[in-house]
Amino acid sequence: MEPASGDQEKQPDRLKLFQVMGPGLITGASDDDPSGIATYSQVGAQFGYGLAWTLVLSYPLMAAIQEISARIGRVTGFGIAGNLRRHYPRWLSGSVVTLLLVANLINLGADLGAMGAALKLMIHGPALLYVVLFGALSAGLQIFTRYARYISYLKYLCLALFSYVICAFMVKVSWSDVGWAIVWPPLSSDSAYLMAVTAVLGTTISPYLFFWQAGQEVEDGKERTGARPLIRAPEQAQSEFLRIRIDTYIGMAISNIIALFIVITTAATLHMHGKTDIQTSAQAAEALRAVAGPFTFAVFAAGIIGTGMLTLPVLAGSAAYALGEAQSWHVGLARRPLRARAFYITIAVGMVLGVALNFSPIDPIKALYWSAVLNGVVAVPVMAMMMFLTMRPAIMGRFTLPRPLQAVGWVATAAMAATVAAMFASWLE
Repeated sequence: MEPASGDQEKQPDRLKLFQVMGPGLITGASDDDPSGIATYSQVGAQFGYGLAWTLVLSYPLMAAIQEISARIGRVTGFGIAGNLRRHYPRWLSGSVVTLLLVANLINLGADLGAMGAALKLMIHGPALLYVVLFGALSAGLQIFTRYARYISYLKYLCLALFSYVICAFMVKVSWSDVGWAIVWPPLSSDSAYLMAVTAVLGTTISPYLFFWQAGQEVEDGKERTGARPLIRAPEQAQSEFLRIRIDTYIGMAISNIIALFIVITTAATLHMHGKTDIQTSAQAAEALRAVAGPFTFAVFAAGIIGTGMLTLPVLAGSAAYALGEAQSWHVGLARRPLRARAFYITIAVGMVLGVALNFSPIDPIKALYWSAVLNGVVAVPVMAMMMFLTMRPAIMGRFTLPRPLQAVGWVATAAMAATVAAMFASWLE
């Protein structure tokens, strides 16, 4: 009985903030991936501070939908795809998973390409070789590193995000203009403006984040001694929901604050100097070198590589969780490779295909654009299905969503649907 007693003595340690922070922190940080950096840089360069308000507005919506994702995993013991497979028609869950795989693959390719381009800007050499090395390193760490150690690596990689805070304080920013743009934004019905709003919301509220955070909650529940799905261990619910809320809301706050600083940095430099046509994160870094100096450039470019190393496993892992649960495979980064062959093969194949995209004639900028559109379109039905799942006592037991969270979740779903509809409407004009 002594080991059990020892476990109980160690229980308070889990309340330490760094240990509480996990799935939510990594999910939020991975949202500021090289592709996301490109979106925020483009928004700052094109519109100045004018779209800063979107990152304030999207925070409660993003945090709510990620908390809902985490609750699904922790309560049921299954991820998003597993629950879709069990409670929705096979064709519907299969279609959602297929679209997610396509979007994730394009994102993987774009992020690998951005990392290779950033390293080339810093030290020269062949960008495609760097793409291959980054892909091999990320896949190797996911497959062969022990789960607890790997998750701790990802937590420390979150520190790379603060390079963008440093950048913002290295350039001249009119903070009063930033505050005014947030409080009284210059709204527009112009198609370019609506596309930018859609891009920001599609980047901050993205389906792969739902699948990853739910999958990590399932994984975390299996790894911790005595933890079980809450539907079978309701006595654990109070502390677990508190942990999820702290983890998720801090993680998403960090994500949106960093995104805001990227917009501020590029608005204060590129926009002010008339450099409004930014397509990739590497282009943003290169433009900053001329406008803000070599040190700002180096910090910005290093951030692209650091956030990329954090996001690659989230993209590949969320795809593997989704496909694995849809096919009833053994899934999980905590499992040994031989115990979850198909899961790890999916990660490896996804990384290989992401690398291969960079050797293809496909235009990565156009591919990323359509990936963002696809993410926005996929997010709407996935969010709606998640909301219906969490309202059913037959699935969630007594842990159906509380009314306030349910209300914000539906607002987030409606906001995403409205932005996608506005985007399509702007195309028809």
